[in-house]
Amino acid sequence: MNNQKRRTFLKLSGMTVAAGALPFNIIHANPVSKKINTDTLKVGLIGCGGRGSGAANQALNADPNVVLHAMADLFDDHLQKSLANLKELHGDKVNVSPEHQYIGFDAYKKVIDSGVDVVILATTPSFRPLHIEAAVDAGKHVFCEKPVAVDTPGIKRFLEAAKKAKAKNVSILSGFCWRFHEPKRATFGKINDGAIGKVLTVYNTYNTGATYRSYHSENPQPDNVEWQLRNWPFFNWLSGDHIVEQAVHSVDMMRWAFNDQLPLSAVGTGGRQVRTGEKNGNIYDHFAITYEYPDGAKGFHFCRQQAGCENSYAVESLGTKGRAMVNCSSNVHTITTGSKIWTYNGKQNDMYQTEHDELFAAIRKGKTIAQGEDEALSTMIAVLGRMVAYTGKKITWEEAMNSTEQMGPAIENYSFNLNIPVIPVAMPGITPFK
Repeated sequence: MNNQKRRTFLKLSGMTVAAGALPFNIIHANPVSKKINTDTLKVGLIGCGGRGSGAANQALNADPNVVLHAMADLFDDHLQKSLANLKELHGDKVNVSPEHQYIGFDAYKKVIDSGVDVVILATTPSFRPLHIEAAVDAGKHVFCEKPVAVDTPGIKRFLEAAKKAKAKNVSILSGFCWRFHEPKRATFGKINDGAIGKVLTVYNTYNTGATYRSYHSENPQPDNVEWQLRNWPFFNWLSGDHIVEQAVHSVDMMRWAFNDQLPLSAVGTGGRQVRTGEKNGNIYDHFAITYEYPDGAKGFHFCRQQAGCENSYAVESLGTKGRAMVNCSSNVHTITTGSKIWTYNGKQNDMYQTEHDELFAAIRKGKTIAQGEDEALSTMIAVLGRMVAYTGKKITWEEAMNSTEQMGPAIENYSFNLNIPVIPVAMPGITPFK
């Protein structure tokens, strides 16, 4: 791949920062002349940002007889940029006519109704419950980027859709990409098989730099819905806050280390020290959460988005027989028991590509992948973490699952005519649990 196409690939995949540290192989994307036939799988992309465009790129690499057939986004500039980059990489496999380029809040419906077989859901997280319902009702296979919702009502809607997908033999493949990374599959597999004994403590971090995305920051219009949507990571009704939108990857690996158990309760703290002012919305810039598991086991989660600080992206598990370290930044995976140290030295893979390889292989074989429920439950653990930090209260899993708090306007009612005042920043001890 030449340098220009490599840069395009990294931009589409959202891998620019990680590319130097992680040992992913870039899949060569050679433009081809594509003739559509009865076996061609048609893909629809809903959400044309960096992650959605990257997922479309990987879908087109996953199967020789697949085309990108339709695209949807709120903003035409997003769609056109994504379309141009994908066409540069894949030529005629990007077969999106002007009639199949949809803009607006109802664009997702038009993609789903356009004759596609597989749908990529990669919009702002608040839209995910609405989109998964429509895709499953239409019988479409789904690649669903994390997180799946921003609040409990959204989680419940997603869980119902996941249940329906199972009954209809419709695949939902999760966007928790580390679950597809061979070193982590091997390491967490050993942990789940008892390599470190009973897991007592899991310490996990997602401490990184400042939030990367900001549009029109020189002329902030915080009450304007378009400005909020274009700056969606900064608004908790759209992103769920960064513990839900970003650090949920570490939360999911904590759950993996506990063999997918759910916590009994959580308590924690958080706030914003550096990220201040209206243009920075209403999200926190740090969280520290303690999750309580059965038999006194604990999960400790820390995440931070502050520039100029020590970064950490890792999961350390301590058990009755030893410890395991999964370092996402350095790609080092070890298990220590007594004087013995096991280090993963096996196959490396591009986890983003593996996600789509496995989804399309299952579709071709007539098999169903049902990861929707797991994706929703890992998201809910992160939502619980936000709840306890915002309120300063200890909250049980049952209480969190019974929460009626809706983070923003009803997702069916979104429109550019909305005037949405910025919700005040949560204040622990004052902000109520609902």
